[in-house]
Amino acid sequence: MRKARVFAAALLVSFSQWVTAAPELRADHPDSYVVVEGDTLWGISSRFLKNPWYWPEIWQVNPQIQNPHLIYPGDMLALIYVDGQPRLVLQQRGEAGNTFKLSPKKRITPLASAIPAIPLSAIAPFLTDSRVVSEEEFDAAPYVLLGKRGNIIVGAGDNVYARGELNEGGTYGIFRRDQVYVDPESKEFLGIEARSIALGESRTQDGEVATVSISRSSEEIRQGDRLLEQENREVSATFFPTNPENEVRGTIISVVDGVSQIGQYNVVVINRGEREGIQEGAVLAVHRRGEQVRDPYTKEVIQLPSDRAGILMVFRTFEKVSYGLILSAERPLAVMDEVRNP
Repeated sequence: MRKARVFAAALLVSFSQWVTAAPELRADHPDSYVVVEGDTLWGISSRFLKNPWYWPEIWQVNPQIQNPHLIYPGDMLALIYVDGQPRLVLQQRGEAGNTFKLSPKKRITPLASAIPAIPLSAIAPFLTDSRVVSEEEFDAAPYVLLGKRGNIIVGAGDNVYARGELNEGGTYGIFRRDQVYVDPESKEFLGIEARSIALGESRTQDGEVATVSISRSSEEIRQGDRLLEQENREVSATFFPTNPENEVRGTIISVVDGVSQIGQYNVVVINRGEREGIQEGAVLAVHRRGEQVRDPYTKEVIQLPSDRAGILMVFRTFEKVSYGLILSAERPLAVMDEVRNP
């Protein structure tokens, strides 16, 4: 009987969460808002909504305005109701959104000044400087033999010899093996974090040996560092936070920079990726894992329920893991905290 009551209560909680899965306006929401420099879509939507990840559902696109999905400093947003439902509309364009420069070949619009979904400075290095790869992919990549002057440790401005086939004139990141990710429950191997330490261009290829000119380095290049072709990933201002379509249950398995307590704008790694249907922009709630306590009467060890303590947004996905940015934290978070649908 007790198990039946617990199960019924769980069903009731799940049903209530499903019923309320819709945009909810804050009681203190403004009727209008003028976008300022430094704003993000997440921050703006948090002014209007209790659940900011529903921003796309209340955003009313104006097809008569060029680039209607982009918002710029100076734009005025207004809250209106359409068929009884709240909608945010772009009421007036500011100067940044209206100006453009004409040239003989193309029109240039100020995309760089568009309001991003989240603070791009917090995630930009992880869009190009880090990636998660399989062990096979890492081991099969071309690798550094030595510097062209015979030295093993080199830096920016030097040339290195690399063994392996490179595309002449191609741009390559030089990566070093970093963390190995393993699922904390299934013990499945999830991937290797390849950390970028330099950038170079392949100049010549002579048999198995290529000459690579180093244009940028953050630390010394060493023998055995791997070369992976540079990904052309743009820092986009146009993707939106979204509620995942599928049920998600995962775990924070690592935090970048190795801090012990995770807070706002820290980057974390979760053990869910593309194979689980995770997409960039997915918003997940972070739950602090409950403690284990001993029942003083039965002497049993009881697992306390987890407690919701923050929100993250996935900004880059791989096959088995994803990078997420902590957007809010009500209390310090930690590795092994759970992530779920918001």
